Amino acid sequence: MSAARYGPQTEHTYARAGFGGPVRRGDRPAIVVVDLTRGFTEDVFPSGADLTDVVGASGELIEAGRGSGVPVVFTAIAYTPAEATGDALPWLHKAQGMRALREGSAEVVVDPRLPRRPADHLIVKKGASAFFGTSLTALLTGLGCDTVLVCGATTSGCVRATAVDAVQSGFSVLVARECVGDRAAGPHEANLFDIQAKYGDVIGLADAVGYLAGLPGSAR
Repeated sequence: MSAARYGPQTEHTYARAGFGGPVRRGDRPAIVVVDLTRGFTEDVFPSGADLTDVVGASGELIEAGRGSGVPVVFTAIAYTPAEATGDALPWLHKAQGMRALREGSAEVVVDPRLPRRPADHLIVKKGASAFFGTSLTALLTGLGCDTVLVCGATTSGCVRATAVDAVQSGFSVLVARECVGDRAAGPHEANLFDIQAKYGDVIGLADAVGYLAGLPGSAR
C-alpha cells in the first residue's frame, strides 16, 4: 500500500519525514509464521476469519525457504486455564475473545494445511509480539539470522507487533503481503502502510520467493 492511497498530503508528509527507505536484505533470513493457528485462520471460531488464501501463500513461502535451508519458526498464542479465566493478563480484558485460546484446544493448533515439519521451531506466546516474553530473539541469534520474513495473522495485531519488535531487536524485516491477513480490510491495509513506512519492507510473494531462491547455498 502506498502513501498515495491516503492522498498527496500524506505522501508529502511521509516523504518529508524520510520514511519508507528500503531495508537491507541479509543472507541469513528466518521465516516467522505468526499465529496461523485454527483460531485465527478458520471463521468457525469467534476469534478467526477465513484466511485460506493466506495459509496457501504462507505454505508456498515456507516451501520456497526449504531449498535454501531457511529456518521456520511458528508461533501460537495459548493460555493456561488460570491465565484464560483470571485477571493477570490485562490484554485479555481488552480482547475478551482471546480467552478461548486455551492450551489443548482446537483454536491453538497450527493450521494443518501448512507444511510444518518436526524440525521447525514453535514459540508459544501470551501477547501480540512473537518476541515479547519469549525466547525468539535468542533463538534467531543462535541460528545466525539477520533478517525476519514475517507471515501470519493478524496484520493489525500480532504481525505488526512482531515486525516492530523484530526491527527493534536488530533484524531486517520483510513482510510478504499475500502471506498476512486480518479480519477486515481497513485495519489490514492501514497496518501494512505503517509497516512499510517505518519498520520493514512489504513485498509481494513472488519477490519473497525470488529472494529466498537467490540466497547463498540455495538449491534452486
